[in-house]
Amino acid sequence: MKIGMCMFLWTTSVGRKHEKLLRDIKATGFDGVEIPIFEGTPDDYRRLGALLDGIGLERTAVSAMSDPSMNLISPDTATRKRGIAYMRWAIDCAAALGAHTLSGPLHSTLGQFSGTGPTAAELRRSISSQRTIGDHAVERGVTVALEALNRFECYLFNTMDDLAGHIDAIGHPNIRAMYDTFHSNIEEADPIGAFTLNKDHIVHVHISENDRGVPGRGNIPWTETFKAIRASGYDQWLTIEAFGRALKELAAATKVWRDFSETPEAVYRDGYRHIREGWQGVA
Repeated sequence: MKIGMCMFLWTTSVGRKHEKLLRDIKATGFDGVEIPIFEGTPDDYRRLGALLDGIGLERTAVSAMSDPSMNLISPDTATRKRGIAYMRWAIDCAAALGAHTLSGPLHSTLGQFSGTGPTAAELRRSISSQRTIGDHAVERGVTVALEALNRFECYLFNTMDDLAGHIDAIGHPNIRAMYDTFHSNIEEADPIGAFTLNKDHIVHVHISENDRGVPGRGNIPWTETFKAIRASGYDQWLTIEAFGRALKELAAATKVWRDFSETPEAVYRDGYRHIREGWQGVA
């Protein structure tokens, strides 16, 4: 098992200006960081990867699509093509970064709603889009980990059962699932069971408190969560995803209107200890 820290807490564009922070994250004990991919070129991410190598941090990648003109389930062919082009670019950037996993709600437009639940036609279009994306991901050595989000952020996939069933329908080895404790806490009647029943689909895990603040200070059933993850044999990333008000656009997108911790340092330092001690405690 590896412990990661998502850089969303500070930025959507990580660069050399964050070197001091990255070195402190490494000194805290983290194995790696999760790098947002929203802008730039593969060469930019290749240089960032070299910086991370020098610090000794491994990495995963995360992205999302909030632009309706790139909706992967749109009935408009040109719109879907733009979404596929975005995903190819994001996969290229992740590969250049040295990240083997690209995660996020990379199945539909974040924050866009139709007024109804997903239709059969939308699911068929999603299967087609994801198979094309998966073929490109294979070429770049990247696995796309799709995320089920709560009903207030998306409507296509809200539960792990629905997401896992769709991944089975896609049937592509490079299109898999991620599990997020924050979203599961909202949508799942049994968050622990949602992980256990779908463990064979899960290649990435976000550790996120119910208020998206410091892991361990809220009401997520952490002992049961760590026990289920450990019992499943999962040995990939447990990555802290927390949010603050530093970035106005990201704060608005994630509906963050107040601070959830006294400092960002408290999030990653206390969060790291929470994961390490929780994982050892259920050994």
